[in-house]
Amino acid sequence: MEYTQADELLIAQKWEELEDACRKAKVCRRDDDWQFVRRAFFLAKEAHKGVRRRSGEPYVIHPIEVALIAVREIGLGKKSVVAALLHDVVEDTEYTLEDIERIFSPKIASMVDGLTKMSGVFNADSSEQAEYFRKVLLTLSDDVRVIIIKIADRLHNMRTLGAMPHNKQIKITSETIYLFVPLAYRLGLHAIKSELEDLCMKYRFPEEYEDIKRKIDDTETERQAFIERFMAPIRQVLDRNKFQYEMTARVKSVYSIWNKMRRKNIPFEEVYDLFAIRIVFKALPFPSEKTQCWQIYSCVTDIYTPHPGRLRDWVSIPKSNGYEALHSTVMGPDGIWVEVQVRTERMDDIAERGFAAHWKYKHASMSQEEDGLESWLRKVREALSSPTESALEFLDNFKLSLYKRDIVVFTPKGKPITLPYGATVLDFAYEIHTNIGNHAIGAKINHRIMPVTTKLNSGDQVEVITAENVHPKSGQLEVVITSKARQAIQDYLKSEREDNIEHGMRHLEESLAEYNVTLNGRVLRKLMTAYECRNKDELYSKIGAGIITLDNLESLLKENSSRKVLKFWKLLIPRTKSEETEDIDLEDEATTLDDTVQNEDSAAGGPEFVMAECCEPIPGDRVVGYRDPHSGRIIVHKSTCDKLIKLAAQFGNNIIKEDDIKWSQQKAVSYLASVELYGIDRAGIILDLTRLITSDFSINMRAISVQSHDGIFEGTISIYVQDIDSLNALLDNIRKIKGIESVKRLLNT
Repeated sequence: MEYTQADELLIAQKWEELEDACRKAKVCRRDDDWQFVRRAFFLAKEAHKGVRRRSGEPYVIHPIEVALIAVREIGLGKKSVVAALLHDVVEDTEYTLEDIERIFSPKIASMVDGLTKMSGVFNADSSEQAEYFRKVLLTLSDDVRVIIIKIADRLHNMRTLGAMPHNKQIKITSETIYLFVPLAYRLGLHAIKSELEDLCMKYRFPEEYEDIKRKIDDTETERQAFIERFMAPIRQVLDRNKFQYEMTARVKSVYSIWNKMRRKNIPFEEVYDLFAIRIVFKALPFPSEKTQCWQIYSCVTDIYTPHPGRLRDWVSIPKSNGYEALHSTVMGPDGIWVEVQVRTERMDDIAERGFAAHWKYKHASMSQEEDGLESWLRKVREALSSPTESALEFLDNFKLSLYKRDIVVFTPKGKPITLPYGATVLDFAYEIHTNIGNHAIGAKINHRIMPVTTKLNSGDQVEVITAENVHPKSGQLEVVITSKARQAIQDYLKSEREDNIEHGMRHLEESLAEYNVTLNGRVLRKLMTAYECRNKDELYSKIGAGIITLDNLESLLKENSSRKVLKFWKLLIPRTKSEETEDIDLEDEATTLDDTVQNEDSAAGGPEFVMAECCEPIPGDRVVGYRDPHSGRIIVHKSTCDKLIKLAAQFGNNIIKEDDIKWSQQKAVSYLASVELYGIDRAGIILDLTRLITSDFSINMRAISVQSHDGIFEGTISIYVQDIDSLNALLDNIRKIKGIESVKRLLNT
């Protein structure tokens, strides 16, 4: 389909916009540079001629927009602009890498090759995805610009996601949250990370997104008045001290507000840190930037009292993604805590534009020692040199290294080591050396002997204690959080895999014999599905390594033998007229529900539904289905479930979207839900609580756990409810019990 005159005008306007951006950013300094970029534009325009995006606009607009993001929002140079303009040419047209190398250069061809492979990461089958990604990482470790351009590509795709069908939106947003957001964070692209998160929320949870956005807008006038009142005395003292600065207030992103509301189970009105004050100043040649940051901090805290536990010094030791700033929370007017961030212009450039700005300033302003980003790239290279057994396992391990807050701990000789927040002694040991991690038995933390499972805090001094007869165990995979430690443990366990398979098969046969069950194909298929194993060797190996404990073997064996077909709340997938069958009218008086739920389709030979244990959906929750490729069963997750995001990212074609899977009320059956509560302890409060649940609401309790200390009690209750409405009604009545301060459903996500 030929482009219209309006199409040609739009393309010309976008090209002029890119030229203007390159001029302002001084991307092209000579005529040769301009010819280099123009050649890429005309080739891209010719290659994509007549092709349109789903939105209807000419396809070449997309690579121009990606190049604009690379220049204007990230600050990349001419080679990146050229690679961005050409990033889809080899994948989607008849041009080859050889053509790109001949017309441009081997370097441009290499970058385009990396971008082409990156496109295959999420388009491939799950078994191939991580292998593609491993190849891309080889390019990343050599030229990180490839990943940055791909992030720019994803950002433009997310900005135009409204043109895609809903099932594609689920897949693309899941991929984005699962991998691209953490990558943007690790590469210091804060502004892009926040926008990607907001766009993901906008398409996955549009009602919640619009509700929070509206509330932010509604409170703007009141918020601005407070901000002006807060900043006025700071301006006076900074002006008096002749600082050249800009002071602004930044409102939290919609996604971060929603995430906090969900994490703490609080309404919008109780999110008090909606904004932060940012002071960005022009640093003088002398004294040091660090000293000048502390001088401004002192000016602020002379006016407002700082919170003693909320000072964050990323000036002395920057974050591993290059971020530098001083953060302090101070008590402002009306008794409201306000976060104040202090940065130089250089620090602000790095914070907002990430890698490109980081490298621009590095040699002029930073020490010659390896910094956080270089350290991370080194770890990527190490990970590539030691591949794990499973490609998807490799991808998961790599992702672990992306999205963690940092702590800084010290060796006995005082060398600082940066680790993710939540890291243990074992993570530290592997960071020092694989052999030390493999034989670690404990550590001296600040001269006190502690186990390897101990979580470290910033400032700890750690000396690892080793023993030759100590070796990695599978349970340590649950202890460590760094990709290096996980990979080293997995590599060691892999060396024992053959023994594990033999031991696991023997252990399974012995365990089955206790229930007079013979190991056969039917039993194996059932167990492989239950334990999410792709084949019997994986099942045996995990049993032999202790990763699968068979603690719930009895209940799994009973699941099919005792299952009855129930008529109750059902999950429905719309069917065509030819597929419709008459409901089978089977009655059952059961009041509790097994893990496996059948629907009208399963009774007629269609799919069966399984409630995901990770998020425990109940009728009334918004749900999404995942069709298990091995068993054909549909695993039902809440739409907010973290595990679902991973599944949708890696197995997008197996996702059944929210619109196609619905609850339909039939006969009431109970679903497991967990409730957390706390309050003021008094005699009889537990009796009142259990009476309300079991007598007034006739609800069965599965378990109750309550602890009391210093007049305060807290606990959790597992109960069986019919749907979200009955659960909410119960929670409303629990709140009325004298002494109950808070009660909420545990979301398990």
